[in-house]
Amino acid sequence: MKRLIIIRHAKSDWGDPSLDDFDRPLNKRGLRDAPEMGKRLTHAGVQPDAFVASPALRAITTGKTIASEIGFSPEKILTVRDIYEAGLHELFKVLRSFKPDWECVIMVGHNPGFSDLANVLANESIGHLPTCGVAYLDINVEDWAQIAPGTGALVEFDYPKNKR
Repeated sequence: MKRLIIIRHAKSDWGDPSLDDFDRPLNKRGLRDAPEMGKRLTHAGVQPDAFVASPALRAITTGKTIASEIGFSPEKILTVRDIYEAGLHELFKVLRSFKPDWECVIMVGHNPGFSDLANVLANESIGHLPTCGVAYLDINVEDWAQIAPGTGALVEFDYPKNKR
């Protein structure tokens, strides 16, 4: 059994239309929500073996902020370009490339791919993964190379506006 924690990047800033989509930073809400979700992951006892993120500024900033909150070295985050603008096919390729000894992985990226991934893995609908939303999935495989639609079970779904 593997644990996959899918996190959509925190809310990004659209204030500068000259910026390329890849280079958009987090806005004030995003800078507030990412540490909060990191605290919730800490409270849940999350200790990943690996942390993988899209290199887009808003995703890597979210990842580094959450990593710092949970005690995972931000310098150890693996950036994977294929996560940026990825659909299901690309995301499954990324997942299947994970090392077999990684039991728990956090992955930070983008919609619509991340919402689709959570829904297809768990074979149920969480609907739209909001910004800085977190889907905890248990994946019923021995090796990440075996991951396929329906091999997961949604354990928890959390997001910043979810009052705890």
